[in-house]
Amino acid sequence: MRPVSQRTLYGIKACDTMKKARTWLDEHGVEYAFHDYKTSGIDRAHLEQWCGEHGWETILNRAGTTFRKLDDAQKADLDQAKAIELMLAQPSMIKRPVLDLGGRTLVGFKPDNYAAALA
Repeated sequence: MRPVSQRTLYGIKACDTMKKARTWLDEHGVEYAFHDYKTSGIDRAHLEQWCGEHGWETILNRAGTTFRKLDDAQKADLDQAKAIELMLAQPSMIKRPVLDLGGRTLVGFKPDNYAAALA
């Protein structure tokens, strides 16, 4: 396993998927730091890195209520730059959780993916 200092779980504390991910990590003895990007924010560098690794379409949570409440003009002509601006302005639009393992990240929570990545 990677050194503890390299693992950070990014997300929002109250999110149900986040709770599942945190429970899984705790039950499997995986140590991590938690970064709540709703209260602590997120920087452009992280969003650019995640979008570069996974594509902005994966990182932007278009299924959530925050995105769905945007007006049509804000949703039109989305590209990476516009998606990053939206996520910087409203971090709850970032897909969650994002688990930073140091050398790569996992987006979303699937127990099998966590088990494989942390084996």
